[in-house]
Amino acid sequence: MLPAQYATPTAAVLVLGGLMACFAGYRLFRFVLGLYGFILGAVIATQMMGTSSTWHLIIAALAGGLVGAVLMVVAYFMGVGLVGAGLAALAVNVIWRFIGGQPPTWLLVVVCVVGALAALSVMRFVVIFGTAIAGSWTLIVGGLALLGDRAALHAASAGDVWILYPVDPLPSRWWHSALWIGISVAGVVVQMATSKPGGGRKKVKSK
Repeated sequence: MLPAQYATPTAAVLVLGGLMACFAGYRLFRFVLGLYGFILGAVIATQMMGTSSTWHLIIAALAGGLVGAVLMVVAYFMGVGLVGAGLAALAVNVIWRFIGGQPPTWLLVVVCVVGALAALSVMRFVVIFGTAIAGSWTLIVGGLALLGDRAALHAASAGDVWILYPVDPLPSRWWHSALWIGISVAGVVVQMATSKPGGGRKKVKSK
């Protein structure tokens, strides 16, 4: 939980990171992995700290963020698998919202494993869809915070749960779901148009 005075800088980072992930996630995938690893590591570290001094929270956020970033960048293929697992888990949770209740844990585990394996076989499409979806959500959270939305400002500084679990809508708001879908689709279209299969990999010329 970062102090409230850091909410605006945090929101700006979320907006910039969200834009890069949503519209250039495939081409900048390693950087995006590092950025989201940093955010996730910082959130986990500050949540574990609980209530403490400002400097302790900042140090914990930086340390946790660096560890998360390094782990995500080093584990490149694991990151791809996690994207696939995350998309699969998101799909199950969305479906279960119409059924009611929470999906069984065993089903989530199975779906995540299948999603991870599938992601490695169709990496380009999974990366594009995954980064577009995650980036658009991050962009919305940061954008609302910069515009002065109190709930978003609190979430940006405190690592509120709806940042990490987008299937739980912003309290008392439903219109953001349509916005999330719209920006995600735009991100997918832009990435598909500006990237090529195997993009970013240098081909070795045969002599």
